[in-house]
Amino acid sequence: MDRIRSKASFSTEDSVDSSTAFVFVESQQKGHQLAHHKKKATFLLSSLRHFAIECAEEGLPVVYLSTKGSFTTPLTRWLSQSPSRRLTCMEISDWDERMLFQELSESFADQVSIEPNTLFIADVETWRSKIAPGFRMETFYREMRRQSGLLMDHEGHPEGGTWNYDAENRKKIPKGLEIPASGRIEPDQVTQEVMEMIEQWFPDGLGDTNSFSYAVTRDQAIALAHEFIRERLPTFGPYEDAMALDEPVLFHSRLSLYMNNGLLDPIELCELAQQAYQEGHAPIESVEGFIRQILGWREYIRIYYEAMMPEIREANHFGFTRGLPEAYVTGEHPCKCISESLKPVIEDAWSHHIPRLMILSSFSNLTQTDPRELNTWFWLAYADAHEWVELPNVLGMSTFADGGVLASKPYVSGGAYINKMSNYCAGCSYNVKEKTGPNACPFNYLYWNFVDQQRETFSRNGRVNFMVNSFDKKSEDEKADIRKSAQTFIDAQPRLASGWETSTPAS
Repeated sequence: MDRIRSKASFSTEDSVDSSTAFVFVESQQKGHQLAHHKKKATFLLSSLRHFAIECAEEGLPVVYLSTKGSFTTPLTRWLSQSPSRRLTCMEISDWDERMLFQELSESFADQVSIEPNTLFIADVETWRSKIAPGFRMETFYREMRRQSGLLMDHEGHPEGGTWNYDAENRKKIPKGLEIPASGRIEPDQVTQEVMEMIEQWFPDGLGDTNSFSYAVTRDQAIALAHEFIRERLPTFGPYEDAMALDEPVLFHSRLSLYMNNGLLDPIELCELAQQAYQEGHAPIESVEGFIRQILGWREYIRIYYEAMMPEIREANHFGFTRGLPEAYVTGEHPCKCISESLKPVIEDAWSHHIPRLMILSSFSNLTQTDPRELNTWFWLAYADAHEWVELPNVLGMSTFADGGVLASKPYVSGGAYINKMSNYCAGCSYNVKEKTGPNACPFNYLYWNFVDQQRETFSRNGRVNFMVNSFDKKSEDEKADIRKSAQTFIDAQPRLASGWETSTPAS
């Protein structure tokens, strides 16, 4: 197959060539298991097709399959046709697909070889046994810095004299600060064909394919990486926790998409950032913060996933059972911070880590939403979400569903935090300064209601147990108002019915 240009040129599962080749598989069954955001599906499938084209253009034999079954359906048929056929693949990051290929390997023990995954830096087996309550990312991160040599001086000390500049990177966006436009990649013919196909295949998927602008090739992704290093990394650190109206990207990179699907290597991004520091282009605060997100957090949660699966999928420490609020798929909510945080997700299948953690996940916990429902939504809504990366972030970090294995405390907040870190509150229909009642910011009374109801969790944690004492010092009338306002608000939230997450196959 010389080139792959359109859907008409794709093979079917009945026509797998027997010669040595790179094999690519599009699985409709995978797409229908979750109603993935249409831009996410476009990104993944267009990247796949472009890589196949690149392989073919370099003279490598390519077989490209589109099947209504699973990824292994056509491969099983092909392997069954001759005992001399061999298949080599890399271990898959996500659990379900990994199990499919392990089953394939067991069925064809002499024909299938599964090689180690090379998309990460840390060795899982070195760290797996350490995942337990009390083992925090910071310990892991410092050792990874030592092992990699990143941001370390010649005497083995952290560059700049300290390991972590997180405390200095919590500034609100000041008025008048110039924010660079984020890079756009115009969709070519191949991507446009994928966009058409996604709209037809997955009509119930979240969002749409309009204005798709993500990189789908290695060259495009590395160009965006250099653009980030040049234009946004110098200011990334101080404002990495900030939020601003109509500026969902700010100084973030959005490079997680390309690391997670293999277009970019995590260590090369760390080295590019380190080079920017060494050349005086970016300050240590920004470079350390960026490297920590990759070398520290990304690697740590991958090891957590490997250590905790599959039981972690059912984690629900607080026992919440309510369905996901409808706002997470409509994007509309009276709370300005909720609607603003959902807007870039609905439009572009992305938002940065603070809206994910401190607004969307916090709101889920404060409204007693089943964390497993939220976990599913994050999985299907974000272009950079694969289960190995989103599940630890949602069930471990942001909802505390694992009971404290990954995070040291529940990450919930009142309106004061949101008002401090964003300009959302000024345009909200609720008043952030009011504590209870119909006009009060719901995050205010929801936060204290959560502290009251989850006092056992808060009380056993030295970092946040004072919040229980603060609640208990309130007057009985104030406590009653908090509980009443919270219950009224929680009960009034429209919720999605069971089965909302499944994509209905197109007829």
